[in-house]
Amino acid sequence: MSALTNFSQSDSRWFQNDRFGLFIHWGIYSLAARHEWVKQRERIDDAAYQSYFAHFDPDLYDPVRWAREARKAGMKYAVITTKHHDGFCLWDSALTDYKVTRTPYGKDVLTPFVEAFRAEGLRIGFYHSLIDWHHPSFPVDGLHPQRDDIVFRQREQGRDINDYRQYLHGQTRELLTQFGKIDIVWFDFSYSQMSWEWSKGKGKADWHSEALIQMVRELQPGILVNDRLEIGGDITTPEQYQPRTGFEINGQPVVWEACQTLNGSWGYDRDNLDWKSPDMLLRMLIDSVSKNGNLLLNVGPNGRGEFQPEALARLGTIGEWLRLHNRSIYGCSGSVLTPPPDCRYTQNGRRLYLHLFAWPFRHVHLEGLEGKVEYAQLLNDASEVKRIEIDPHQQAQNTTMSGQAGVLTLELPIQPPPVSVPVVELFLK
Repeated sequence: MSALTNFSQSDSRWFQNDRFGLFIHWGIYSLAARHEWVKQRERIDDAAYQSYFAHFDPDLYDPVRWAREARKAGMKYAVITTKHHDGFCLWDSALTDYKVTRTPYGKDVLTPFVEAFRAEGLRIGFYHSLIDWHHPSFPVDGLHPQRDDIVFRQREQGRDINDYRQYLHGQTRELLTQFGKIDIVWFDFSYSQMSWEWSKGKGKADWHSEALIQMVRELQPGILVNDRLEIGGDITTPEQYQPRTGFEINGQPVVWEACQTLNGSWGYDRDNLDWKSPDMLLRMLIDSVSKNGNLLLNVGPNGRGEFQPEALARLGTIGEWLRLHNRSIYGCSGSVLTPPPDCRYTQNGRRLYLHLFAWPFRHVHLEGLEGKVEYAQLLNDASEVKRIEIDPHQQAQNTTMSGQAGVLTLELPIQPPPVSVPVVELFLK
């Protein structure tokens, strides 16, 4: 995580209200169907990788359906990979021929994406790779697909990052001037701390990050920028893990977003069957909000432009849970109160939400809430949950619980409600 260095931040209140977004990794690597880093992992050169470009024809691409599924899942914004590290572009960039309009598909996919998602009421974000393994001026380093080809490395050692930087800034300008209002720009990634005997990683000095951000702010006032340019950002972006607590910089809480996959791969990976369960995904969303964060959940469409059935099923389950419990997520943050074991709190004003990751036997004990709750109910059906008054001096006996000062006890039914994660809504006095 980068420290903030003279980074002028935008208003993130909408982002902290919406809490749940869709990440989409899509490109010609979907034909390989072996992860979006397949070119790097398998050390594929440009000539061999060209076969994916030459056969990219997502005839079933339907951004209207994508947007509808995202809205039904309860997502409020979407971030799509305009260009990933392989350099392939999803729009008709004037600065390259390595773009979707030169594939057999022959059409821009980004414009209809933006239009469809806006029509469903979702905000728009663009992921844009700082790295480009296809561009002839991007210097070869230890992450490059042809890093082990000594002849190639020697032949290409004169590459000039200044030429590539003009391309990076130029494409960023295109993205922020040709598609209307853009809410998020998600740059990825800086790695100046990495080095090899023959090369070193790249970072803010290579991208001219300060100048890049200045241009972004001028073109799209109010846009949110992530934190991967090595100069800070509006959004801190932990990837593929759930942080133990909310994020802070210099002791001050910051806006953050956990970016997570459905099965460990960002791009379409046909043989990856490590699907997270719907319950696990819901817990990740709740856990993020309970720590004042968001969840950006990724789907990798296949080479014909469709979401996998496993992805659609999980989005559907999350959407049904949010239909009943969305007010425990949207507009909520964490609470200063400590929840019981296997539980999470979220809060919006006088409404405190107890998310029960494990259903207890009959009773749940809430520290610090004695005398502070006006009413309690299960959120899924608005059925009352009784509060039990226990003398704090009462000793435990055969059929009697002990009491404790400051603790509110709720009496729950034996059977949990038929939802993935039950929620008790507490109306505070």
